[in-house]
Amino acid sequence: MNDLRNSVAAAASGMKSQAARLRHVSENIANADTPGYRRKIATFQAALESGQATGRVEVGKVTLDRTALPSIYDPSHPMADQTGHYEGSNVDLVIEIADAREAQRSYEANLKMFDQSRQMSRGLLELLRR
Repeated sequence: MNDLRNSVAAAASGMKSQAARLRHVSENIANADTPGYRRKIATFQAALESGQATGRVEVGKVTLDRTALPSIYDPSHPMADQTGHYEGSNVDLVIEIADAREAQRSYEANLKMFDQSRQMSRGLLELLRR
């Protein structure tokens, strides 16, 4: 029964982590046209308990993409300098959509694992009742 509980906890932590990743992707997409905005990147790390790996995952430190910001020429923009340029955002919508799709599929895989573990637990309890 403990193994089933651990598998449910691992699947739940995976879903929680992918949901956080998807939240960062949606923030990146929302700020794609914000001047000076740097893309946020969510990292994952193994969850530890008393220094031991638990099989669960958690969101680590969120970092900013250090890719150079594009210089955009628009003299009418309020943030433009004397030359008419301002720094745009380094968000690439193609990459963000691919990240969103990957996070969605990972979430669905963890959800399926969660459901399978729950069904196995239910089946085990029914066998023990007999």
